[in-house]
Amino acid sequence: MDFSLGNYWYLLLLLLLPVVAILVFGFKKWKKQRKNIFADAKFHQELYPKGNVFSKIFPMLYLLGFLFLILAMVDFLSGKEEMKIQQKVNSVIFVLDVSNSMNAEDVAPYRLQQAKNILKNCLQQMHDDKVGIVVFAGEAQSIMPLTSDYTAAETYIDAIETNVIRRQGTDFLKAVEVATDKFKNIPKGSRKIVLISDGEDNEGNEKAAIKEAKNQGIIINSIGVGTDEGAPIPVYVYGQLMGYKTDMNDETVITKRQTEALMSLAYDTGGEYIDGNNLADSVSKILTALQTQKGNSQTMIDTQSAVHYYQWFLSVSILFFVLIFLFNPKNDFNI
Repeated sequence: MDFSLGNYWYLLLLLLLPVVAILVFGFKKWKKQRKNIFADAKFHQELYPKGNVFSKIFPMLYLLGFLFLILAMVDFLSGKEEMKIQQKVNSVIFVLDVSNSMNAEDVAPYRLQQAKNILKNCLQQMHDDKVGIVVFAGEAQSIMPLTSDYTAAETYIDAIETNVIRRQGTDFLKAVEVATDKFKNIPKGSRKIVLISDGEDNEGNEKAAIKEAKNQGIIINSIGVGTDEGAPIPVYVYGQLMGYKTDMNDETVITKRQTEALMSLAYDTGGEYIDGNNLADSVSKILTALQTQKGNSQTMIDTQSAVHYYQWFLSVSILFFVLIFLFNPKNDFNI
């Protein structure tokens, strides 16, 4: 069994035991010398009462009592005790589309800001669940690991812009793969993705993304932002609006929300598809979905103070002092 010490500083008190022993046995020797000075040894039997057996072992009992008292104060512990705590919690990775089409302004103030507002409002009402953030376009990357620090998560969200991913597109498979890597130590029943996207520019790999999610025990809840009528895609240079994206024929590109892939990702993995254009309604629905989908998660906790053994040492110490109290003669050090 792996033992450890609780209050190891009390071990310094053991240094007092040799001092006490020297004083006790030194006193016995001094008392004997005083007797010899007072009278010859042949008169000791008549002058002094004969010490009993207990008086001879009394100093040792006294020292042992203090020894075990000190050991009780030190408090021996068994090394570890593993405790299983079962909780209904989720580990939620928010997967946010940052392709250029998310700059479209058909949802006020624009799609990406609406998505960020949904994330922040969700975090303000979440408890206990761990959250992480992945952004994606033509490729994906994690910008925040799973954590319970919701304040830090909001700081990460505020910094998200469409230029954080250079390669454009909407690659759902890459997003799911990066999220999966963050779920390595999470039980399958607790893995959730909240994916926010306009669904456009999909590279046709939503089926592969669904397969990967199902294999990994991940439930995807998707939120679609944008309108069916669509809007042009603003082009910014150093934060300044330079116009709108055009095609090869120099005609303005109109980006529209595409919900088919988003719905497939959600329904085929056991999740929910939610219209994200209404902030309050979408936040309420996603929180309800996550609450319904919560699975039982067992958490292992190692504790260093679970099993104490000080009571055994204290009991032995008390036993020695009780014996001394009950059987101690009036002249403790008589020989």
